[in-house]
Parts: sequence; C-alpha cells; structure tokens
Amino acid sequence: MLDKLQIVKQRFDEVSDLIIQPGIISDQKRYVELTREYKDLRLLMDKREQYLELTSNLAEAEEIISDGSDPEMVEMAKMQYDEAKVGLPALDEEIKVLLIPKDPQDSKNAVVELRAGTGGDEASIFAGDLFRMYTKYCESRGWSVSTVDYSEGTNGGFKEIQFEVNGDDVYGTLKFEAGVHRVQRVPQTETQGRVHTSAATVMVFPEAEEFDVEINPKEVRVDFFCSSGPGGQSVNTTYSAVRLTHIPTGLVAQCQDQKSQHKNKEKAFKVLRSRLYDMELAKKQEEDSALRGTMVTSGDRSAKIRTYNYSQGRVTDHRIGLTLYDLSNIVNGDIQRILDELMLAENTQKLKSNSDQI
Repeated sequence: MLDKLQIVKQRFDEVSDLIIQPGIISDQKRYVELTREYKDLRLLMDKREQYLELTSNLAEAEEIISDGSDPEMVEMAKMQYDEAKVGLPALDEEIKVLLIPKDPQDSKNAVVELRAGTGGDEASIFAGDLFRMYTKYCESRGWSVSTVDYSEGTNGGFKEIQFEVNGDDVYGTLKFEAGVHRVQRVPQTETQGRVHTSAATVMVFPEAEEFDVEINPKEVRVDFFCSSGPGGQSVNTTYSAVRLTHIPTGLVAQCQDQKSQHKNKEKAFKVLRSRLYDMELAKKQEEDSALRGTMVTSGDRSAKIRTYNYSQGRVTDHRIGLTLYDLSNIVNGDIQRILDELMLAENTQKLKSNSDQI
C-alpha cells in the first residue's frame, strides 16, 4: 500500500507544480482538469499521512512491548498497538476505494430531467413528488437547484421538468437516480380506493463546460416564444422563453424560467451542451458494454430501478435488493442511505475488477 501511495505522492507533487504554471492557467480546460485531480489527490495525501502515522505507532508500540523494561510504558504501548491494529485495516480499505480510477464526470454539476410516464395525471403528480424529494435532498447537501424548463400536469405535478444542480460531486451522486421510478398508491382521483402503479423517468446529465462541447451557432435554430407559467405580468406578453434546436442531431433544449431572454438562452445552451456531451459519453460507454452492464449506474433509462409503495410505507431499490420501510422520510429528501448503499455496491464491483492492480 505504501508503494502505491508513494506513486500517488509523486503525482500530487507534479500536479501541485503544474497548476501554478502560467501556460496551464491560460489553458482553461487543462487547468480545470488539473484542479479537480489536485482535489482528489489531496484527499489521498491526507489518508497517506494517517496511514504513515498508524504504521509508525504500530512499529513503536511493538518495539516498546518487545523491550518490556518499563511496565507502565508497555501498558500504554499495548493500547497504542490495539488502536493501530483496529485502525489500519479500515483505513486500508478506505484508501483502496480512493485509489480506484475516478470517473472525471463525477465532480461535475448536473442537469436533471423528470418525465411523467405511464399513469396519466397520477404520473405527473408523482414526477412533482420526485422533484420535491430531490430539491429537499439537494438543500440538505448545500447544493443549489435552478429550474430550467417545465410543463405542468393538469391535476398538479409536472408532465416534464428540467433543473440544474450545482455543488460538489453532484453528478457522481445523482447519476445513481437515473432510470424509471415506480409508485404504487391510491391516486387522489381514484374513488374506489384501488392501488394504481404509475411511473416517472429520471435522467441525469453531467453539465458540460463550454470547452467540453463546441457548438457551431450556424447549426442551431433559435426560436423565441411566450413563457407559460408563474412569473407576473411578463408571462404570455413577452417573447422571453427560448427554444434551441440542434439541426445535426435534432436535439431540443428550451428554457422559460427566467424573465430575461438572454438568461433563458444562456441556460438553454447549457442544457443543449450537456445533452450533446451525454450522447458522446453514451457512445464511449457502449464501446465497453460488458463493463457498463455490471455497473449499478448502467445508464439504461428504460430500467425500473426503484418502487415507492405507499400502502406498505416501503421503498425498494431493485438494483441492489435494498428495501427500507421509511417512505415518508425518503420522499421528503432522506435518500442518502440509499445512495450510500448504491455507491458501496458500485465500489465493490470496481474493487473486484481492479483487484489485480490494487
């Protein structure tokens, strides 16, 4: 392990030197990549210090116990020895996970899209519930949420809603939420008291920087239209909403959340870049479909990943067979336990596939 950490230290020293070079600072893409790598390596350096301290404490304790001339020192050394013996294996496992090559997309912000699926009005209401759940979760993490575009359901909720999430390691966390979410409950419109099953699709894109994707303005059709939601007197009177159509791919991105046409256009371009970036990532992932199939985050948007059963107060994540009887807290944003288990499952798979190198 120390040999591995020494290699990491050499890279850390190299990156520390690079990020202060004028040539790197002037290259925005390279500078962003290196500062992200520095942040990850800094965490490993902290763990390295802990590891060196524990191994040193262990060696020192063994020496004192072996000498045995001072009973009081021996007693203290035994405590130090036990602490190190307990701490080292746990720290060793933690470092092994940190040494797994990290997906460079994980540290990015995210664009999340919720779409009502089967179930009519109830599906739209459920999409609204999911939006509320994610908003509350993001707030608990100190992340900011900004709505991009939405289409309201006829009886509440949303037929479709897009929003940006900004913060630390957002995409690396929220990517686990991509897929089909099902809800089993008695709809508000149901008079017979029968349980219905409805669904909503969650899509999560890493937010692309301007240097990640180059868009030729000549290949984008820009349309302006009136906003159609809350927003005061300007709604339905000014052409502030923006729709972008990327002609080569047919991808469409629109924004009507801001009163300013300029700001809406800016946000719409951000979403369009992220969609194009996601398409490129999907192509790369398809090249290694065997690996993709073993991952918890398969990227298959048609896969049913989770069921929320209201009559039983149960939430089940089908990818890892996890069932929690705490539905009320989960739909109020307490999804960290589920995400932790999904991350653990993915890291276990990664460790298994990287066991020959670690």
